[in-house]
Amino acid sequence: MDDTCEGCPLYSKSVAPTPPPLPGPATSYHRKGIVTNGSPLRGYSCVSISTKDLWERIFDSGYKADVIIYTDYDGIIYAHANVLGMASPVIKGMLKQSKFRARRRSLTIRGVPLDAVRVFVRFLYSSCYEKADMEDYVLHLLVLSHVFVVPLLKRECELQLEHGLLTNENVVDIFQLALLCDAPRLSLICHRMILRNFMTVSVSEGWKVMKRSHPVLEKELLESMIDEDNRQKERIRKLNERKIYLQLHEAMEALVHICRDGCRTIGPHDKDFKENQAPCTYAACKGLELLVRHFAGCKLRVPGKCIHCKRMWQLLELHSRLCANSDVCRVPLCRNFKDKIKKQSKKDEIKWRKLVEKILRTRSIGGAPFSSWALASPS
Repeated sequence: MDDTCEGCPLYSKSVAPTPPPLPGPATSYHRKGIVTNGSPLRGYSCVSISTKDLWERIFDSGYKADVIIYTDYDGIIYAHANVLGMASPVIKGMLKQSKFRARRRSLTIRGVPLDAVRVFVRFLYSSCYEKADMEDYVLHLLVLSHVFVVPLLKRECELQLEHGLLTNENVVDIFQLALLCDAPRLSLICHRMILRNFMTVSVSEGWKVMKRSHPVLEKELLESMIDEDNRQKERIRKLNERKIYLQLHEAMEALVHICRDGCRTIGPHDKDFKENQAPCTYAACKGLELLVRHFAGCKLRVPGKCIHCKRMWQLLELHSRLCANSDVCRVPLCRNFKDKIKKQSKKDEIKWRKLVEKILRTRSIGGAPFSSWALASPS
C-alpha cells in the first residue's frame, strides 16, 4: 500500500528522495584504523578533549579513590582499582592479592621517582602525557610500561626515544634497557647508532659504566664493531672490483669503436677523417688511443719487454675471448688469439674464463645491453 502524498515536497514520480547523510564523528578529533589488543576498531575512535580532562580530574582529585600507591620517599598516589585493573593486567592481579587498609587496597612501586609514577598512572587514566614529563622520565616510563604490561605507553616511549631523545651520551644505557625490557626494535636502533658513532660512544660515561658492570656485553659490541668494519671493507673491495670490471668492458667497447669506426685521428686505414667530426662518446678512447699509438711504434713490442705493450696484448686477448664472431671482427689479431686459446694450459684458461664471467656479470648488473661482439658466452 502506498501512503505517499503527491503534495508532499519529497514526493517525485521519477526521482527518489536523497537519503540523509550518515552521522559523522561527535567531535573534530578522530583517528581511523586504531588497533586495540591486536584487532582494529570499526570506523572511528573519537575522544573529545573534555572527556580526557574528565578522566584527569578524576585522577587528580582522587574522588572516591580506593587504591593507595606507595612510592619512594614516602610518596603517596591515590587511584581507582577499576581503572588500574582495566589498564594493566599485572596491576589487576596485584590488586586481587593486596590487603585492605582503611577500606583501600594498597600497591607499592619502588625504585622510580614519585613524579614518574604519577605520570605513569595518569597515562593509565587518559592515555595522555606532557612532553616535558616524557623527556624527563622516558626511561622510567619505559620500565614501568614493560613491568606492568602497558603496550601503548611502551610503544610511545620507544617512538620518543627513536625520534629525538636518543643521543650518543645515553645510547649505551638505553641499549641495555631495551634488552631488559624486550624492545627489539629499540635495541636494534641503539646497536646501529653505537656502531655508527663508535669513537664518540666509546668514551661516554655510559660505556665506562657498562664496561665495569657488563663486560660480556662490551665484548659483544666490540666483536660487532669488528664484524661491521670487515663487512664495510668487503663492500668497498667489491665496489672497487666492480669498477675495474666496468672499466675493462668500456675499454673493450672503445677498442672495437677505434678499430671499426675510427676515433678522432686514429682508426682503420680506409677511414676518412673529417675536421668537423662529432666528439667521441667513449670515455676510454683517449687513454686507449695513446696506448694503441705506443703499441704501433714501440720497438719492444714483445710481451714482457714493455709494460705498456704487455697491457695492450692483454686487452687484445680479452677482446678475443669476448668477441662473438672473429671472422668479421676488425680488431687486429682477434682470430689469432682465438687459435692461441685452444693451446693454452688449463690453469690459464680457468683464470681468463673467470675474468670474462665477472666482466659479463658486472655489466649485466649495471643494466646496460651488451655490444654484439660480447653476446657469446665464454667458451
